[in-house]
Amino acid sequence: MSIRQSSLAASQITRFFLQSAEIQAVVVTDPNQTKSGDYSFIARAINIHNDSISYSLRVPIRIISKQSDVLTLLPGQQISATARIVSSKEARVAALVLISEKVQVQSPASRWAKMLGAIRYGLRSLSGDGDAGALIPGMVLGDTSKQSELFKNSMKRSGLTHLVAVSGANFAIVSSFVLWIMQFIFKKIPARLSATALFLVAFIALVRPSPSVLRAAAMAAVLLVAQATKKGRDSLPALGFAIAAVVVIDPWQARDAGFALSVMATAGLLLFAPLVVEKFSQWMPTKIAQGLAPPIAAIIFCSPIIVSLSGYLAPMSVIANLLAAPFVAPITIVGFIAALLSPIIPLVSIILIWLIRFPAAAIALIAHWGSTFPVLTLRTGTVGFALIAGFTLLMWLLKKWFKQAIVMTIIALMCLTWLQRWPGGDWQIANCDIGQGDSMVINLGSHRALVIDVGPDPIAEDRCLKALGITEIPLLILSHFHADHVAGLPGAIKGRIISQLWVSQNAQPIIESSFVQSLLANVPLITPVKGLRSQLGPLTINVLWPTPSLTSFTEMPGEGSQINNSSIATLITSKDFTIFTGGDLEPPVQHLLIKDVNHVDIYKVCHHGSKYQDVQFMQALHPSIAIISVGVTNTYGHPAPQTIDALDRLGSQVVRTDIDGAIAVKAANHRFSIRKAKGRFNLIRWG
Repeated sequence: MSIRQSSLAASQITRFFLQSAEIQAVVVTDPNQTKSGDYSFIARAINIHNDSISYSLRVPIRIISKQSDVLTLLPGQQISATARIVSSKEARVAALVLISEKVQVQSPASRWAKMLGAIRYGLRSLSGDGDAGALIPGMVLGDTSKQSELFKNSMKRSGLTHLVAVSGANFAIVSSFVLWIMQFIFKKIPARLSATALFLVAFIALVRPSPSVLRAAAMAAVLLVAQATKKGRDSLPALGFAIAAVVVIDPWQARDAGFALSVMATAGLLLFAPLVVEKFSQWMPTKIAQGLAPPIAAIIFCSPIIVSLSGYLAPMSVIANLLAAPFVAPITIVGFIAALLSPIIPLVSIILIWLIRFPAAAIALIAHWGSTFPVLTLRTGTVGFALIAGFTLLMWLLKKWFKQAIVMTIIALMCLTWLQRWPGGDWQIANCDIGQGDSMVINLGSHRALVIDVGPDPIAEDRCLKALGITEIPLLILSHFHADHVAGLPGAIKGRIISQLWVSQNAQPIIESSFVQSLLANVPLITPVKGLRSQLGPLTINVLWPTPSLTSFTEMPGEGSQINNSSIATLITSKDFTIFTGGDLEPPVQHLLIKDVNHVDIYKVCHHGSKYQDVQFMQALHPSIAIISVGVTNTYGHPAPQTIDALDRLGSQVVRTDIDGAIAVKAANHRFSIRKAKGRFNLIRWG
């Protein structure tokens, strides 16, 4: 790995960093769409030049393109484009290549690539809509391109993501099926094994060589050779060989979380599952014990890595995996046949896919059901890893007192999580931790709330509202249509009643405003302007901005000043608190509002605490509490140090979601207590 990294660092492509150049490359991986809407894939650069220099080379690069036509590219095709070359944090590539123009295709795909592409595209196009249709290509070929973020999150929280990763289990199912077919074609065992091996090489190319597939393929190679030479099989040495072979071929797999999870899950099945079966068989029928053992063993061995990555464990995943297990083999085998036939006899594929949509729908239902149960949330990174790894080791050392240790652990977790619960009993105002965006919730009682903005992430927004127990939103205010304030709308409306919607009179950006209107077409809509006064339960809402006619202001540095300055600004009062919220309003509008405001208890700081603030406006508000909704390590420099300093000089208590996590405020007669989701001792939480 050191040699390869040194080679990449010394590549001639580094001479072009922060420059534009013409680059020629060969596509290595299938392009896919990222969360930001761009398209990404790995390629092998073979030539790069500009007006002064030209180099022939052979280095891996990561290409980011804004053009959707790159989705038609297949591995092996040669392309060229004018691009900007920058340094990449991804260790396995020499550079990040940013392409904004059209990519020129210089060579057609090979017949082999076209055939494999036709199979993948055929299954994807024929599998249909909905979660069931998105699940089939994932389970058969590892193609998750049709899955929504909400469905991916449900699969993740229910512990079923491995089903769409073409793991060793999928590989074993296909291997067994192919080997069974070969007995009808070849009489001699060596011929059957050779044909199976060739077929599985093609299968690897079809599903693409992911870490788990490479590991499973290496293990299968060992077992096939063992069968052919009539030497005994032993899975543990085969796993050892697989680890070594994969890491030698591609050293960066040693740092890949997917590969680590794949190896640990396999080790759990080999080492721990038999012990679980033996212990559980004493309390229950052996068949049930055998069904529970694989997911339990896999979860126990993988849990330190899972927690370090995601920050939580889902105990219900054991039951979800047990319920889903009977449907996996039929979907994998029948879907595999349908994929092979899709380019040749699509009608037969349609019939086969129709048959397996029923078990696929069942797994999707299990995923959604499993995701509704609480999970054990821990800190990510080293702390989470150490906690779970230490607990696993302790359970092993105390295996003689296993039952007593489990009981004591459950009691300790119940006490600890109750003490650290968020939002913690009574609350009036909450600010969700939804990353770089805004979402404030004001409690109306009886599981009802006023919600102001819904952040950029539907999953995080839904999770926050669930934690707050909100099932009805009598009024939803979207301050303006930037994605970091409205893109989380699917999560906010999931399973909730929305009675009324307030939106900005500025419909830009049009994509986001159309998105909002399509989701809430049947909800009464108001575009409030200055002077509107509304009563909502115990709350009085006064709209301070915008004015009835659109006002133009000088553009501040960055993007979207006109949109920011069309944000809905409200002054919300009750017998217990006063709040000012103003979306992303910038200094020109803030200055105009000075005459309309005075001291407030809580100031939802405009524009995530950016440096563009009117100090006199903050002095007029003189807030007791300043809440800044901002993403961890965001690239905008929010919140600005000068904004924090100005609030500190006013004596305001500053809380911010990047440091404190989600924030809940309990208010009583203008006296406040604040509860933070990322408290000093909040290492673990159940919810």
